[in-house]
Amino acid sequence: MTNKLSWKIGGEAGFGIMTTGYIFSKACVRAGLNTFDFTEFPSLIRGGHNTYQVRVEDREVHSPVKSVDILVALNRQTIELHEQELTPGGAIIYDSSLELERKIRPDVKVFAVPFLDLAKKAGGERLMVNNVALGVSFALVDFDLKTLLKVIEETFKDKGKKVTELNKAAAKEGYDYMRQLKPEFGHRLRKAKTMNRMLISGNEAVALGALKAGCKFIAAYPMTPASGIFQFLAGYEREYGIIAKQTEDEIAAMNMVIGAGFAGVRSMTCTSGGGFSLMVEAVGLAGITETPAVIVEVQRPGPSTGMPTQTGQEDLRFILSSSQGEFPRVVIAPGDVDECFHETINAFNLAERYQIPVFILSDKHLGESRTTTKVFDTRKVRIDRGAVLSDAQLRRMKQFNRYEDTKTGVSPRSIPGQRHGIYTATSNEHGESGIITEESEDRVRMVDKRMRKMKFIEREMPKPHVYGSPHPEITLVCWGSTKGAAMEALTWLLRDHVKVNLLHLVYLNPFPSDQVKAALDDGQKILLIEGNATGQLGGLIRENTGIEIGHRLLKYDGRPIYPEEIYDKVKEVLRHG
Repeated sequence: MTNKLSWKIGGEAGFGIMTTGYIFSKACVRAGLNTFDFTEFPSLIRGGHNTYQVRVEDREVHSPVKSVDILVALNRQTIELHEQELTPGGAIIYDSSLELERKIRPDVKVFAVPFLDLAKKAGGERLMVNNVALGVSFALVDFDLKTLLKVIEETFKDKGKKVTELNKAAAKEGYDYMRQLKPEFGHRLRKAKTMNRMLISGNEAVALGALKAGCKFIAAYPMTPASGIFQFLAGYEREYGIIAKQTEDEIAAMNMVIGAGFAGVRSMTCTSGGGFSLMVEAVGLAGITETPAVIVEVQRPGPSTGMPTQTGQEDLRFILSSSQGEFPRVVIAPGDVDECFHETINAFNLAERYQIPVFILSDKHLGESRTTTKVFDTRKVRIDRGAVLSDAQLRRMKQFNRYEDTKTGVSPRSIPGQRHGIYTATSNEHGESGIITEESEDRVRMVDKRMRKMKFIEREMPKPHVYGSPHPEITLVCWGSTKGAAMEALTWLLRDHVKVNLLHLVYLNPFPSDQVKAALDDGQKILLIEGNATGQLGGLIRENTGIEIGHRLLKYDGRPIYPEEIYDKVKEVLRHG
């Protein structure tokens, strides 16, 4: 089998598992192939079992799969935990110094490799056994060594020429060792037509979208799995004129974002569920002061600390109703890296156009997994700063009412420092001028004004995406990161001549009731796919359309939904109804 492979490396933290996996994937991309990377690691500062899985194909890939064709084991635990994932005819490459306590499956090829001896032969040390493993892996699938060595050189160049050459030598020793064995293996990788592709994670795509949107301030407190966004932007502070402020807690972060938005600066924060819990009160401040803010919530399983390094889709209802009272908001849940980039730009435009908080709802699986994609097309990107008054416009006004009751609910705003644009922004209810009031008429007017925005926001929301058969016997329904697995399963099912389509929702508030009802009200069976225990999107669909989805695939073990699970569930539903 050529250019179709699932490769996984596992071992103890501290032996470069993540770097090794990234190098393997990056080398495949450089050779013109497509990859999807998936990592697992425990919530520990040091130690624990780490894995990095790379799925490689010459077609576009959307998610990892359950099965593994090559398992590289740097310790015994990797074999014990992952041997059952190997496909028949798959291979285990393990350190020959390990004393295995049981026999490995007879339908799997086993290669005992003296990793440490080969690393020392190259002049290196124990920490370089991962590069030996890379060389062995490339030789097993008869892949180009030069591409691998070039990526290794790029990866370690900042550590100096000596370290770089030692790592390259270790990889070559592993490659030569396996080539001498002349192994028979059913998978081969070959260079494909080189395309203008990049390997990028969801968090990196969100950060790039923020840069393109003109974000100039990010405040955040580190919290897995959202920290990658902050770290990425902090790395480009000087180059792009961004201020990246690590705060003492999430309360401070959200309030700083509101302050920056009040000052006319495009600003954002990023966190996960526990951190967002601390931000909730300040979100209400953004709501009542009508201050633009972009909040990225990268979900992980809760409640409380939950599972910090695993994935889930448990915070949808929380985001939809966060903070007391009622005020407009937009909730966007991108499903892949392209949507992460473009919808982040949209989020900043919507936040300023309507002077509201806008939420981007991601999760660990989407945020930290890397995949190949075309270089983002930015030709149609437009920046909309909304209704900001000039000095001349303010001078001509008899009185500036910051919260003027307008047809759209959006009031023109001034920026601090404009001479005729001074106003009071308070967390209390207020009248059009911003002065605090408790009069019932003012209260009704301001609530109606704020909520009026939702009608106009709804008019410009993109329609939900529908993929697959125009006349399905079953429709898959999902949101956010489950898109990838659903797209893979859709491809497999269509190949089996199943009449199936996929409804993927990106914009969840305001909810696209009419489009969802039209997509689901055709007499077909419906399967809801979510990474939570209660079917939160399903409840939202029932609330807004009256449609109850009876068939459900709900997963809440902290791991992503796999395409095999969706495929099997669809077959079950079609069989038994």
